[in-house]
Amino acid sequence: MYISASSALWFLLFAAPICIWAASSDMKTMKIPNKAVLALIFVFAVVGLIALPLSEYPWRYVHLLVILAFGFVLNMVGAIGAGDAKFAAAMAPFVARGDAMLMIYFFAAVLLAAFATHRLFRSVPALRNLTPNWESWENEKFPMGLALGGALIFYLSAGVFYGA
Repeated sequence: MYISASSALWFLLFAAPICIWAASSDMKTMKIPNKAVLALIFVFAVVGLIALPLSEYPWRYVHLLVILAFGFVLNMVGAIGAGDAKFAAAMAPFVARGDAMLMIYFFAAVLLAAFATHRLFRSVPALRNLTPNWESWENEKFPMGLALGGALIFYLSAGVFYGA
């Protein structure tokens, strides 16, 4: 992995609660709050100054812009929601450029696991009754915030143990 273990730890401590918030909100309302997106960008803006070399820090904002543009195209063709596109863009600066392909693999694995788990839990009445107001139980669409947030947490956790 290209991310350093110390960078991953710094980012994980502050980004994980926001990822959990985004995932739970998406499952409950099928929306990722703009405040969660802004909070994640703010965490990178502040913690990135501590966690990254100054020569690398500004270049990570290019990740945000590229993923934001890509996400908006996907949103325009109806492939993903606008909140998903914005949250993915906010996640992008946390990922080292050399780890981009690895992050895609992590996202694919987490997406499959999250989808299977969500659909399994949705089919078990005892589990659904624990959170009866979640809109994602009734919606045919999948709350992608669950997979997006989970993927960033997974990537940063892996970086803590296997980072450069």
